Amino acid sequence: MEILQGTGASQGAVLGRIKIIKENTRGIEKRTIENVAAEIARFNKAVEIAKENLGILYEKTALAVGEEAAEIFNIHIMMIDDGSLTDCCESIIFEQSVNAEYALSEAAKVVSAMLIETNDDYMMARTADIEDIKNGILSVLSGEDQKTQLTENVIIFAHDLTPSQTINLDKSKVLAFVTERGSVNSHTAILSRSMNIPSVIGVKGCMNEALDGCECAVDAEENSVFIYPDEKTKSKILIKQQQKIRRQEELMTLKGKRSVTKSGKEIRLYANIGGEDDIDGVTENDAEGIGLFRSEFLYIGKSSLPDEETQFQAYKKVLEKMNGKETVIRTLDIGADKQANCLKLSREENPALGYRAIRICLEDTNLFKTQLRALYRASVFGRLLIMFPMITSKDEVEKALSIAEEVRQELKNEGIEFSPDVKLGIMIETPAAALISDELANLVDFFSIGTNDLIQYTLAADRQNEKLGSIYNPMHPAVLKLIKLTCDNAHRAGIWVGVCGELAADTSATQILLSLGVDELSVAPNFVLGVRESILNSNGEGCSICLNL
Repeated sequence: MEILQGTGASQGAVLGRIKIIKENTRGIEKRTIENVAAEIARFNKAVEIAKENLGILYEKTALAVGEEAAEIFNIHIMMIDDGSLTDCCESIIFEQSVNAEYALSEAAKVVSAMLIETNDDYMMARTADIEDIKNGILSVLSGEDQKTQLTENVIIFAHDLTPSQTINLDKSKVLAFVTERGSVNSHTAILSRSMNIPSVIGVKGCMNEALDGCECAVDAEENSVFIYPDEKTKSKILIKQQQKIRRQEELMTLKGKRSVTKSGKEIRLYANIGGEDDIDGVTENDAEGIGLFRSEFLYIGKSSLPDEETQFQAYKKVLEKMNGKETVIRTLDIGADKQANCLKLSREENPALGYRAIRICLEDTNLFKTQLRALYRASVFGRLLIMFPMITSKDEVEKALSIAEEVRQELKNEGIEFSPDVKLGIMIETPAAALISDELANLVDFFSIGTNDLIQYTLAADRQNEKLGSIYNPMHPAVLKLIKLTCDNAHRAGIWVGVCGELAADTSATQILLSLGVDELSVAPNFVLGVRESILNSNGEGCSICLNL
């Protein structure tokens, strides 16, 4: 038995056989280009397509493991928009009259070298992101699919893995990740934790080709990789696996149970999804409804705006599959970290505070009404609730409600059927909305607190900046006070309050959120049963932290 040491980046223990994923060593031919302008245009087109692909990866990742992990791909979009890589590439094409593939490869080396020279762990970890961005653009330029196909369950060994490689692997066939490079700050390490796949990084000597297909054991808790493990090691790993299986079986016994606290309060336990194909995960994990359907999937990665019929069919499928369970569909929330080229939005210096979400819809009323018409038409096929994002004022809510009324009148005049029972709500994700929630509660049927943005805006801390992790604190008294204020005002008006941000899935926060007055929690489907267990074990009131607010 040979033991290789590294650093456990995502906990767990597994037995399996090794699958070595080699680095892409294909030679990139250097060619002389006569029409430099055309080559730069070809490169820029590939960049735009690569950005659209990153938007699709964002939605896929948000569904699979949550929005926090998915932010990796929005960071990649912002790194492209930053221009360091693309400007360098264009300069090389222009100055050397070379093809885009070669220029991009050289530009990536330049930018990566600059990051390494900072001698900062966080910045050095971004070299993997530069590699990922480069490969994404190269795949568009070449027309090649760089996905790795897996035919059996394996332990992946790699020099390093990019976020795109990681998320595109078949999760059901990956037992663990072992990489020669990487850091606990790398986006791939973050993804492996979110995907609940064990990983050990910084394992020297793991890329020996002779290891491919060998029997292996990984114990991330001990930072160890065992090649040809002995019987004692195998037994130890199997015991740990059995403990994990028993834990999963315990959670499965909660399927079909009501989500009720010890004090008798029933909590709505819903799921967040990113598209109509994700309903299976909702039903498999026994979510009681959908608390957040991200309609952005209809726009991101598309070259043209989805028409009313396209949207209607998508919403209809979801409502039918939910079989009468409540389904909250959020209207278009594009802007900031989510971009859609079909909207042709201008680049902004501070997009998180810019032209986004309801602000776009209230200005482009045709865009908004097209979506609302599709939603109301679909409402006859289930229990629809519509939610407006990024609210900051009473005026915005009144305008949105007025446009919704116009749509209902138009459909009525046209003889098109729609449900009269559609509930309308808003997201509370700005301090402004929380502070005037007493006024807003009298206008709508429900609130849903988007804690990701609420924390970011309250604490002036970019949630995508890992260096601000100690500042971006969900348990900050200011954040908790805003949640409590929102719940108190909602209940006085007789409406319910949900939480659909990442905090809803944090079982260490369940007792606190319920004590603050939250009535509904909406999480990624795979977190539903764990959160139900936390609800069942919660008193739903009397949290010491909350009593001191």
